[in-house]
Amino acid sequence: MSLAVEKLEGNMADLTITVPAEDFANALKSAYNKNKGKFQMAGFRKGKVPMAYIEKVYGPEVFYEDAANELINKTYPEEIDGIELDIVSRPEISVTQIEKGKDFIYVAKVATRPEVKLGSYKGIEVEKEDISVSDEEVKAEIEKAQKENGRKVDVTDRPAKLQDEVKIDFDGSVDGVAFDGGKGEDYNLVLGSHTFIDTFEDQIIGKSVGDEFDVNVTFPEDYQAENLAGKAAVFKVKLNSIKETQLPELDDEFASDVSAFDTFAEYEEDVKKTLELRKKDAAARQKEAKCIQKLIETSEMEIPEPMVALQQDRMLEDFDMRLSYQGLKLDQYLQITKMTRDDLKADMRPEALNRIKSSLVVEAVAEAEAIEVSDEEVDEEIKKMAESYQMEVEKFKEMVGEREIDAVKHDLKNRKAVKLMAESAVEVEPAEKPADEAKSE
Repeated sequence: MSLAVEKLEGNMADLTITVPAEDFANALKSAYNKNKGKFQMAGFRKGKVPMAYIEKVYGPEVFYEDAANELINKTYPEEIDGIELDIVSRPEISVTQIEKGKDFIYVAKVATRPEVKLGSYKGIEVEKEDISVSDEEVKAEIEKAQKENGRKVDVTDRPAKLQDEVKIDFDGSVDGVAFDGGKGEDYNLVLGSHTFIDTFEDQIIGKSVGDEFDVNVTFPEDYQAENLAGKAAVFKVKLNSIKETQLPELDDEFASDVSAFDTFAEYEEDVKKTLELRKKDAAARQKEAKCIQKLIETSEMEIPEPMVALQQDRMLEDFDMRLSYQGLKLDQYLQITKMTRDDLKADMRPEALNRIKSSLVVEAVAEAEAIEVSDEEVDEEIKKMAESYQMEVEKFKEMVGEREIDAVKHDLKNRKAVKLMAESAVEVEPAEKPADEAKSE
């Protein structure tokens, strides 16, 4: 077996892989053994038709495709293992010679990691982030805690109002005909949450427990169920119960209930400090992100399209996984949004390209600075990861394998590179916005 490498323009390369005729013959036999049960011919029992006879009837190429796939799947990983090229895409395969009794030859077109001409990565100017915390922000955070600790109580002495949680029965119809999903019993609904379409919730306001009434709404023109889009509907509604949230008083007792402090003043001061730390951490991340973006702008690199395509595929897989956590399949999401997979990948392209460029410039900085990561640093990071999974370190290492440990080392090296850029960055005051822009905000 042999490999010939031809470097092409645009960080692409052709890998010509030649497989000996003997190996191709063996792959043909393997393809025959895998498929012989599919052939049934007069004079032979099913699965017992000789290979030569099948080739005579159907032509020698009858087993070529399976044989080629077997050889490519076996030989491609073997041939690229250890070569100097840093391949960053899936291979685009084209078979150039496939004939019984001859060597099997195919070409794998691949993208290779682009070289990066780094811009200046020290002393990058970035706008300073505002990490001050206003009284309004502190108040909003405390009110959030107040709502979370509110107590829901039944209401019987007044009609429903905004922010009440009601329990309703409903039965919807369009032109007198019921539709899927239009019926429910004891459904919990917060008035003002805009859970239901149009003015549905508004028409419950003012009604009392036990009331039965009609709610008239119109489905949006772009509603996901096409048979309902733009249609007027009537819902028969019964109001079963009303609950309101009673908020606790913002006093020392509240502070002791929701925190480790005895007085409201201490609790309020701690909330402010927590918000300041949160903003400080967010500002640090923003600073790092801005440094990377500025470096991308001043660096030069040519990104091969197959590299972008692979990143898009990975992002699509991640998106599919996140949807599954929410109980939704990708095909369902595409149906709801009226998109195709290609549409979704096209939307992801700018982010995919930016992720690639970000990774490349950070890795280039790490290389330029000869950044190293010690075994102790890797072990400490592995320990943190194992603890997050509530596993013993050694068992965690066995589970993830050497490839994941190498990825951890790579990630730590990149973090050091980003930290170096951020620490050397020069923070400048944000430019004043034009008067009309500031006014619009």
